[in-house]
Amino acid sequence: MKILLDECVPKKLKGHLANHEVWTVPQAGWAGKKNGVLLALAAERFPVLITVDKDLPYQQNIQGWRIMVVVLAAENNDIESLLPLIPHLLETLNEPRFGEFVVLQ
Repeated sequence: MKILLDECVPKKLKGHLANHEVWTVPQAGWAGKKNGVLLALAAERFPVLITVDKDLPYQQNIQGWRIMVVVLAAENNDIESLLPLIPHLLETLNEPRFGEFVVLQ
């Protein structure tokens, strides 16, 4: 699965998604893009965006889009805080729900 990591997600998360093609926002050339613009760009090239921005589901509407946004709702965005969510994240990636925000806690 081709995955885009939002700028607020630590790059170290890539190592835990080894069976996937993982890009960061800067690698895609979209550093500094605002949420709406970033989502529109991402939806053209990536079926999944991973973020830690818990407000994003309340700010954007992706219904009908060919992208799933996974929100890792941890205490903070330190890799140590995100690691417990990895097993659930990997399960979620196996059955993507396009046009939806999936919040993992």
